[in-house]
Amino acid sequence: MRAHVITIDGLWIDGEAIRQLELTASLPGMRVAVGQPDLHPGRGHPIGAAFLCDLVYPHLVGNDIGCGMALFPTGMMARSAKPQRWADRLTDLEGAWPGDHAALLESFGIDGADWPLNASLGTIGGGNHFAELQAVHEIVDPSAFERLGLSAGEVVLLVHSGSRGFGDAALGRFVDKNGAVGVDAESSEGASYLIEHDKAVAWGDANRTAIATRFALRLHFDLGAPLIDVCHNSVVAQDDGGRAGWLHRKGAAPAASWSFPVAVVRRRTSSSRPAIRGRVGGLLRTGRGESGDVRRRGTKSQPGLRQRRSCELRKAAW
Repeated sequence: MRAHVITIDGLWIDGEAIRQLELTASLPGMRVAVGQPDLHPGRGHPIGAAFLCDLVYPHLVGNDIGCGMALFPTGMMARSAKPQRWADRLTDLEGAWPGDHAALLESFGIDGADWPLNASLGTIGGGNHFAELQAVHEIVDPSAFERLGLSAGEVVLLVHSGSRGFGDAALGRFVDKNGAVGVDAESSEGASYLIEHDKAVAWGDANRTAIATRFALRLHFDLGAPLIDVCHNSVVAQDDGGRAGWLHRKGAAPAASWSFPVAVVRRRTSSSRPAIRGRVGGLLRTGRGESGDVRRRGTKSQPGLRQRRSCELRKAAW
């Protein structure tokens, strides 16, 4: 089958990413392979793409099963922000989370309080994962923005993290036994993987909440339910016009999962969505890695923390 790419005139996409997308489209049982505008090369298969298949391909999801982004309201206002004081309080976030692991996991439908990997629950991890305090600084559609329950100038917390070592262990067990192949979902191999996959997705959801809880405790704000929590690394059953299939997402979030879309884009890049639009500016980020077009001018750095002095450093569309 032919691969498809969603793009616009003048948008540059890495040729290697296109090659990987076409290669993935040729896998047995593949029906549709679609690259998103941010398509970029991965380890053999592209990131920023979705694939509809007859089979389940664990290596298309990758090792960070359940990775996603969650946006939390904080109730704090940007005019009262104290980035340096906040930075001083947000230290040692990669250490063990002292919260009630069992209770949190149970609230996400997971019965596994004694899993060894739970030691990393509530931690951000490396790579391009981060947690960032942001401030709403422009509202384009007031009526749509009002439905979010936020106020102009309000601080929000954006958390990007996943299942830490959980997903990596699940993929490793499958690949060690079966290799990088597709399997029938009803086979013993497919069923075992999907059980672990679903637990990793739920664990990733719980992890983002645990990270947000740590921020709330350190900065003394009441943590509310996430405005949005979307997984962009997963595989789910998908009805395809009456024909069952499996939709794989690698760095591609489902827009229909929530009542409004959020698109995180590169710094100094404008973006929009037809229904709800607005921008947020980064105030303070913690995390060990960066991706994309990173601009560090006008920042004050310390281990694991970067203070954003310009509201233009990070924009997101509502």
